Amino acid sequence: MPKFFGFYQFPDKARLILISMAAIVILVSSVVYVQAYGKQKPIYEIKTDKKIVALTFDISWGNKTPMPVIEILKENNVKCTFFLSGPWVKQYPEIAQQIKADGHEIGSHGYRHINLSNLSKTEIKDEIMKAHKNIKEVTGVDANLIRTPNGDYNDQVIEATKEVNYQAIQWSTDSLDWMNPGVNTIIERVSTRAHPGDIILMHASDTCKQTAEALPTVIKNLKAQGYEFVFVSDLLKEAPQKE
Repeated sequence: MPKFFGFYQFPDKARLILISMAAIVILVSSVVYVQAYGKQKPIYEIKTDKKIVALTFDISWGNKTPMPVIEILKENNVKCTFFLSGPWVKQYPEIAQQIKADGHEIGSHGYRHINLSNLSKTEIKDEIMKAHKNIKEVTGVDANLIRTPNGDYNDQVIEATKEVNYQAIQWSTDSLDWMNPGVNTIIERVSTRAHPGDIILMHASDTCKQTAEALPTVIKNLKAQGYEFVFVSDLLKEAPQKE
């Protein structure tokens, strides 16, 4: 961690403020921009009174963090949705197969970890379908949910995903574990921001070094609040039907 952040010198509340500000700066040039100027949106959450949440994990890199996360989920009898990148699935097929064997839901995290909004519609579809092919070959799953790389999208990205029978999934609670902000910060963010119909963003890539340590307490706190963990696909079924 760069020393100039000096998070270790600040109390948790001050650290959380600094991290949130940094996250805004990082995202404003990509995700926030396209959201502001796009008309079509992915799914961020589902409006419901039921105390259900979808815990989700993106994986694009490495084989050290995924297995501890998978074991913690098994120990706590929690099922969740994993969004897996196409190249990663091919590189670590045994982990992807374990995720499937443990009964978790598998979605796509695309192929190259690039902003799809910079591509043509044909190129977007190609990225999605290359990842789809890898996931199918390794796990046998015909994925139909995608969390786009970096959460990036515009109208064309959403249109392209729909045209290849995918649904784009975002999140309404970001754990910020991808910033390695401190275990307590991850726990506090998820535990205090979770709400009925929430889609919670976490990561199981090796770049996220604090996720596994924070996860048991995150699960414990959400269960104590009365939340049930469901797949994203099950959460979508709770969406109000349009008349």
